Amino acid sequence: MMHGALPKIRLRGLRKAFGAKKVLDGVDLDVPAGQGTVILGGSGSGKSVTIKCILGLVEPDAGEIEIDGRDVLRMPRRERQEMADRIGMLFQNGALFDSLPVWENVCFKLLAQNRITRAAARDRAAEVLEQVGLAASVGDLSPAELSGGMQKRVALARAVAARPEIVFFDEPTTGLDPIMGSVIDGLIADVVKRLGATALSITHDIASARRIADTAAMIHRGRIVWTGPAASLGQTGNAMVDQFARGEREGPIQMELRR
Repeated sequence: MMHGALPKIRLRGLRKAFGAKKVLDGVDLDVPAGQGTVILGGSGSGKSVTIKCILGLVEPDAGEIEIDGRDVLRMPRRERQEMADRIGMLFQNGALFDSLPVWENVCFKLLAQNRITRAAARDRAAEVLEQVGLAASVGDLSPAELSGGMQKRVALARAVAARPEIVFFDEPTTGLDPIMGSVIDGLIADVVKRLGATALSITHDIASARRIADTAAMIHRGRIVWTGPAASLGQTGNAMVDQFARGEREGPIQMELRR
């Protein structure tokens, strides 16, 4: 991020506990505008809870969340909803509605908010499906008729159909083979660039992180322990990050025993 530039998303001192379990322990993170940022971390490290706090799905116990310099946590409900309308989301498992055809899935948010007619929604769905490499005819199919890779593309189309300023990606390559994962990453990079959007992803897939992000941040035990160029993952000089990136058993990160 350019010196002095306002981050699109700014987190300071973000904390969240569920009972005695401390999940976030003072997360500080700047997400540059118009770029891709990825949060890396193992299971239970706090990356998903961080995203949920930004989205308003989880209320943090303490800390600050700013978008475009505005404190999200102290916004009136109406303004917070308006902020949410500027955000798109690709869920880990797609989360498509089985009872709706693909075109309605793609434009679900626009239709639900009466921001588009059904006729215009069909056209918009066809346009966005083409951007993710699917024919317009796919719009008339049900999600159950699609392969896993096609479902992921439809979910990506839905995430960007409303032309959001910010797009969140939750483990975008989960459940995909390496080739399809690479294809999805390429599509993510392309559509985000086309939108000029800010992308924030969470993943444990290092290859995916390098493909979709400019900047990477690693979270461990509820704190950001490193940030740097995504291209440097595996050769950062940070023992913790390099161990995670290389998948090495020995190193500063050790599996915790559950009692």
